[in-house]
Amino acid sequence: MNHAGPSSIGSPGSWKTLVVIPTYNEAENIERISQEIISSQPDVSILFVDDHSPDGTGEIADRLARETPRISVIHRLKKTGLGSAYVEGFRYALAKNYDFVLSMDCDLSHDPRDIPRLVHAALNGVDLVISSRYIKGGRIVGWPIHRYLLSRLANFPSLPI
Repeated sequence: MNHAGPSSIGSPGSWKTLVVIPTYNEAENIERISQEIISSQPDVSILFVDDHSPDGTGEIADRLARETPRISVIHRLKKTGLGSAYVEGFRYALAKNYDFVLSMDCDLSHDPRDIPRLVHAALNGVDLVISSRYIKGGRIVGWPIHRYLLSRLANFPSLPI
């Protein structure tokens, strides 16, 4: 990745930005999130990392990639988890020399309209930009209680030993 300082930033269009989106059974969301990302920042690319979704998500991702050159797909043979999907996506970004990499969920729990703001912060010299549903102004919409509890526990600070 490029580690240029703020004085050598250049224009946003001169930077390659990738949004990595792991998918598993996201057939009902994948088209909408693609459209929202592409319209929010026209120079951003998308990489779907699909874990062999039985609902046809991978096939929809392939169709979207054929229709839109800025969309790519990695198909994995089985469900191997969110963390390894992100790692695979980040390796792809490094291999393709992307300057910025964002990660998003496909369930629309991250707002694609925030992408320009996040990229702008990075373009202005911020080394790491984190968007979270657990900060002031963050929110969770439409989640069942079990998903909320799982996410909240996963984001709970480590307890001192």
